[in-house]
Amino acid sequence: MTGSPIRVRVDRDLCEAHALCIEIAPEVFDLGDDAVASCEETPPEALWPKVKSAASACPRQAISIVEG
Repeated sequence: MTGSPIRVRVDRDLCEAHALCIEIAPEVFDLGDDAVASCEETPPEALWPKVKSAASACPRQAISIVEG
């Protein structure tokens, strides 16, 4: 990816631990002991299609992709 760094974030207040993100992109997302998803903020470029799919699949829209 070029330009400003792109990052993925999980809103801990919105996450309800449905874990669809982990099913779609286990290389990027993880479920913590507190039953809230966390993620690698800057995954390798090859994983971005999975990250975008995980963000789209999140029923609470807790996953965001941000630039800068």
